[in-house]
Amino acid sequence: MALSVVAIIGRPNVGKSSLLNALAGRRISIVEATAGVTRDRISTLIEKDDRYFELIDTGGYGIVDSDQLSSHIEQQICKAIESANLVIFMVDIRDGIVPLDQKIAQFLRKEDLDVIGVANKADSARMFPAAGEFSKLGFGDFLCISATNNINKSVLLDRIFDELKHLESQKPKSPVMKIAIVGKRNSGKSTLVNAMAGSERVIVSEMPGTTRDAVDVRFEKDGKIIVVIDTAGIRKKSKMADSIEFYSYVRATGAIRRADVVLLLIDATVPVSQVDKKLARFITEEYKSCVLVVNKWDLAKEMTVTSDYEEYLTKLLPGLKYAPIAFTTATEAKNVQSVLDLTAEIFKQGTTWIPTAKLNKAFEIIKAEKVGATKHSKGGWPKIYYATQIAVNPIIILMFVNKPELFEESYRRFITGRLQSLLSVEEVPIRLLTRSHRK
Repeated sequence: MALSVVAIIGRPNVGKSSLLNALAGRRISIVEATAGVTRDRISTLIEKDDRYFELIDTGGYGIVDSDQLSSHIEQQICKAIESANLVIFMVDIRDGIVPLDQKIAQFLRKEDLDVIGVANKADSARMFPAAGEFSKLGFGDFLCISATNNINKSVLLDRIFDELKHLESQKPKSPVMKIAIVGKRNSGKSTLVNAMAGSERVIVSEMPGTTRDAVDVRFEKDGKIIVVIDTAGIRKKSKMADSIEFYSYVRATGAIRRADVVLLLIDATVPVSQVDKKLARFITEEYKSCVLVVNKWDLAKEMTVTSDYEEYLTKLLPGLKYAPIAFTTATEAKNVQSVLDLTAEIFKQGTTWIPTAKLNKAFEIIKAEKVGATKHSKGGWPKIYYATQIAVNPIIILMFVNKPELFEESYRRFITGRLQSLLSVEEVPIRLLTRSHRK
């Protein structure tokens, strides 16, 4: 059953992203005073009393974009409108009707859409009478709201659900897997997302920094829902031009944290950068399952043998030596299906529950090998009595030991490596915890 879709349309800087965040009850879209921050279609699911719809935030209609992306932004707005059952037409009550509002109204009338007009930034009831003039736009009385102060938010939600009541609504399928795609600017993340989804879901441009927000893209594969999170390209902190880039970085790291598997996109046409290394460290610190995706492989000149490049990556990104490596040409969708299949396999490994008997048998083998451990002058040898798995994705193993302080980082790395091999989970991280065993 198709989910009802509601699109927020308006000129730049009237508060569309603030409204999406307000209705969702959490910060999803980047909100900045700068016009034109939103470029792609940002969407989220809204639920009330077991009824659901998809809410879409769009770029400002008529924006003159500094990166020459105006036509791309308008295409994304048109696609949002094409899929919408209902449009929220947003204006700024403080500015009154401006020519761009009239242009949008004319466009919406031509599309013959169901429209709710909202006059935003009505921060007090004294401002409400000023909304009367917006009825001239041809969509009846505009509802006065303040997205930032939650004024009339519940009234608007009731209006939306009332307009959609003739459509069937049920809880959408939950995604079986969330995949975050991260990397430095212009490495091909958005191209890869579109290739996976099989549609022009996010803007692709040669201009670095096109994507600014973390965009969740839902699609169905083999009857299962997958969410791919497209993120903004990352630059060195010293080169971040403004607060938008900082918020984009925060969104990207947040996407890594909530993903089941991370695809770290490496641009094969340039050397591995400090940004690549920084992202790899963050993924390692978060114990995230990861696939290293080497994109633009068709354009690589320095190395043409995949085994050589794999050795190169292992040397420069040692923390992710567990991560498998895939080679793609996203512009031609080459090997994209293989990447999806590999990601599913990694997800399966990372969500493996290991039987306690099998786990402890592996520890018996490790102890019998009598390597990796170091004797301490005062504490003696580190001893492992038994272990149990307490979580998946990442796999977390709790070891009951004689003295946790005797388990140095080098010994922990040794144990982790042996467990990955013995338990057939070589391509995902294992996190080890220690607890003192009291007899």
